[in-house]
Amino acid sequence: MAIEKTYAEINEKIRSGKAVVLTAEEVISLVEEKGLSEATRQVDVVTTGTFGPMCSSGVFLSFGHSKPRMKMQKVWLNGVPAYTGIAAVDAFLGATELPQDDPCNSNYPGRFRYGGGHVIQDLLERKPVKLEATSYGTDCYPRRELETFITLDEINEATLFNPRNAYQNYNCAVNLSDETIYTYMGMLKPKLGNAHYSSAGQLSPLLKDPNFMTIGIGTRIFLGGGIGYVAWNGTQHFPGIQQDEAGNTYGPAGGTLSVVGDLKQMKPDWLVGTSMLGYGATLTVGIGIPIPILNEEVMRCAAATDGDLYAPVVDYSSAYSQCEPGNLGFASYAALKSGKITVGGKKVPTAPLSSYPKAREIAATLKDWILKGDFYLSEPARLLPSHKDGIVAHSLEIKGV
Repeated sequence: MAIEKTYAEINEKIRSGKAVVLTAEEVISLVEEKGLSEATRQVDVVTTGTFGPMCSSGVFLSFGHSKPRMKMQKVWLNGVPAYTGIAAVDAFLGATELPQDDPCNSNYPGRFRYGGGHVIQDLLERKPVKLEATSYGTDCYPRRELETFITLDEINEATLFNPRNAYQNYNCAVNLSDETIYTYMGMLKPKLGNAHYSSAGQLSPLLKDPNFMTIGIGTRIFLGGGIGYVAWNGTQHFPGIQQDEAGNTYGPAGGTLSVVGDLKQMKPDWLVGTSMLGYGATLTVGIGIPIPILNEEVMRCAAATDGDLYAPVVDYSSAYSQCEPGNLGFASYAALKSGKITVGGKKVPTAPLSSYPKAREIAATLKDWILKGDFYLSEPARLLPSHKDGIVAHSLEIKGV
């Protein structure tokens, strides 16, 4: 008889303290030992985690009104510009925004020591942040200039809203050229000197639910050390299936999430301002998603191992920057985590940009929350599109005049 569970049934088991919760690492051995059917009967929730740089992140800040009132036209936080075309005292601070006096790459490679992601971390650490604002003045908002210091607890609201997080799968980046290059995948040495990847593999949320059978609008998640929600699919959401030229499949490609949560109850350990040499500033984000084991198919995906999951190997010296299709092959996360892969017959050392130990900690924390009854599953209002919905990847070619 097919095993079928509901969110309500699982939440009742959480409420009564009878839920069986395992991390995505722990469930692998259970499936190997007990088999898929028995593991599906036993386990109610599998927890996942990822902790890595996620550029498409930022925070909506509502400062509250000054006296006299002011319609803030331009705003800077610790010298970093925030977008104010929203309302009188609301602004959006992007994680990759830079101070206006940052030299950027004029002294190549630039250091990018401070940006929007660092401001977000400063706010979480309850440090005073300098707020500067200017305005053209109106009858109802007469003030034209403001300079003060704010803290996270003093302002009205701070809402983390990240348009594209938790990338389902990502490239393994290499460099075929004769010179060192600096990218959002880190410093890549010439002539296949190294390879960088950015995924928790068998712990990564969207690799453990590749068909979005449980993840959708309203899914409650671990976000930045607090509780957040999936708001929509993320930008660049292309949850296809990877294939090589021979038609062999290599698993899920590029689904993404748009996520939202209250910044005030998040933690600076899980939202970290990050500098990328020669590239820019960003925010390293911690995300964990619980996967309710509704049936055997959900469990089959949740129990995928690093040996089952693959990343495409892409040349960032030319192919990536010039939008050339194709790749140099695929590497399993088991191989990537071993410290060395083979590309074009050459052994190439590997290193992650994301942290597997931190991903493990997120999955364990989320498991603990559920077992204590501090976190319940939310049934999504609508599941996110998957490759089964006919979503295909495409890119816009912008032609110059």
